[in-house]
Amino acid sequence: MSIHPARIFFTLSILAASLLLLADPAAAQEMPAFKPEVAPRESTLTLWQLIKDGGWSMIPLGAFSVAVAALVIRNALALQHDKLLRPDLYPALRKSMAERDIGTVRDLCVRESGLLPAVLAAGLERLTGSRLHMEKVKEAIEEAGTEQLMTYMTPVSYLSIIGAVAPMLGLLGTVSGMIKAFQNIASGGMGKAELLAGNIGEALITTATGLIIAIPAMLFYFYFKHRFMKYMAAMGRMVGGLLDTLESGEIPVTHQADGPAESPEQSPA
Repeated sequence: MSIHPARIFFTLSILAASLLLLADPAAAQEMPAFKPEVAPRESTLTLWQLIKDGGWSMIPLGAFSVAVAALVIRNALALQHDKLLRPDLYPALRKSMAERDIGTVRDLCVRESGLLPAVLAAGLERLTGSRLHMEKVKEAIEEAGTEQLMTYMTPVSYLSIIGAVAPMLGLLGTVSGMIKAFQNIASGGMGKAELLAGNIGEALITTATGLIIAIPAMLFYFYFKHRFMKYMAAMGRMVGGLLDTLESGEIPVTHQADGPAESPEQSPA
């Protein structure tokens, strides 16, 4: 079997050209080198970095967060059932009211702390002489109740104020960050991604921080408000029962198990 000379020449030419390409360093430089793909590192932001990226508005927002925590702890300790209504004093107060021992009731209310003793002491201040002016007593109790309501609700209302101001302050920081971003774009910083990213980060972080502070503040505000108003309603019922006992000189039948003292009209001669 004979091989055609032209085919042999063609094959040798291809082999020679391949060897020249492999031996030419310039051609080797033109060939792209294979580089293994490296996975990008995930950057983790710390709390301090977030605070720095947030800008100046993070300082008052941080103060708001501390104030919210302090107010929540203060209201949780102050607005307690046993501290406000003093159920431990109620049997002694009812007993003295049935005996119409106003001096003992006054001394007990002045000596003890709480919502019920404060309101009852203010009402008993209107009693003069031996006559019972129940209208004046009830009027004084209403005035004292309003005063105590303002006293206890003031720290609770601070939570509402912070809940309303914190988002607006965060929005102000957002506007400040966007203004800086547009200023960088106007000054030729369109290609500087790190500058724009910092300004946009400031805008987003401050808004998120304001909402994070405002949402718990409003939740705790409504919780403590509802809790205190429930205690005020219970206090009104307790004071009303004590005034009825004082006026009638008798303890209601439902409270006879507490061991009341005999009323002056029922006491043996």
